[in-house]
Amino acid sequence: MPKHQSWLITSPWHKHIYAFMRNKRAKWSLVIFVVLFIVSLLAEFIANDQPLLVKYKGELYFPLFKTYTEQTFGGDFPTPTDYHDKYISQNINKNGYIVFPLFPYSYNTIDYNLNMPTPSRPTERHWLGTDDEGRDILARIIYGFRISVVFAFLLTLISSVVGIIAGAVQGYFGGRTDLIFQRFIEIWEALPQLFILIIVASLFVPGFWSLLLIMLLFTWISLTGVVRAEFLRSRNFEFVKAAKALGVSNIRIMFRHILPNAIVATITFIPFILSEAIVALTALDFLGLGLPPEYPSLGDLVRQGKDNLQAPWIGISIFIVLSGLLTLLIFIGEGVRDAFDTRKNK
Repeated sequence: MPKHQSWLITSPWHKHIYAFMRNKRAKWSLVIFVVLFIVSLLAEFIANDQPLLVKYKGELYFPLFKTYTEQTFGGDFPTPTDYHDKYISQNINKNGYIVFPLFPYSYNTIDYNLNMPTPSRPTERHWLGTDDEGRDILARIIYGFRISVVFAFLLTLISSVVGIIAGAVQGYFGGRTDLIFQRFIEIWEALPQLFILIIVASLFVPGFWSLLLIMLLFTWISLTGVVRAEFLRSRNFEFVKAAKALGVSNIRIMFRHILPNAIVATITFIPFILSEAIVALTALDFLGLGLPPEYPSLGDLVRQGKDNLQAPWIGISIFIVLSGLLTLLIFIGEGVRDAFDTRKNK
């Protein structure tokens, strides 16, 4: 082994990282996913109907961060500037210049200058075409990718914390606590989640955070069983008995001494929980039970692909995006699982 790589196996975590990096499929999947996520985080600078920079009569303006009226650029009305208006753009170019993002359309920008009916086919202006409202599909994919991944990250993080704490309490205390908790989880898992979501959606329109809370009610169970089993196994180990004899508190024993052993098992499930969260959000948006219409949504594009079979570019685009995203997450999950498999990394 090269000397510069020997430090990677000086600790268990470094050994797992080294094992993951040896899996080229998982490593490149992680690299591609991170790059795509960073691009989506910069969506406003890549796809936006507001210019990045305007120079007008020697002054610099940044419409991306501040709203300017038409009167600022020689217009007649004190209304927000439409930088795609021919009169405004010509006036700016005569007295300076205007710099648009790579794609001059945001997720909610309606192109009123289309010379064909909507949904329009891919052109030089709209690389992936437009939807049935005249909005750029590529822009909606970029923004929808971001909100789906961020939503899934938050849901996975919060549900993992709740599930780990619940499983730790079950497994460590056992007995009646474990018995009551298990019966509650069995009843909770048996509830029809889709019907409950339909009832909730009929009562009020879910927002980002309210939908996150509703889905959290059902996703926290994912890691409970794994953590519970690890705590049931570890609570009778000698070091736990010794800590109790020394008067160490239960909380310290649970989260300082036993939890690090359980974390190894739970980490392997996180990429799969992340992919499940993305699928769940997409399905709810497709059914009209997810995010409000003003949010960019991959599920909304799936619905539009179904409703506009005469425009196959919509369905093909969103199929490639969703299948590619889920494939990357599955490959990453498999790489993490293999990296923590002691049978393969002795």
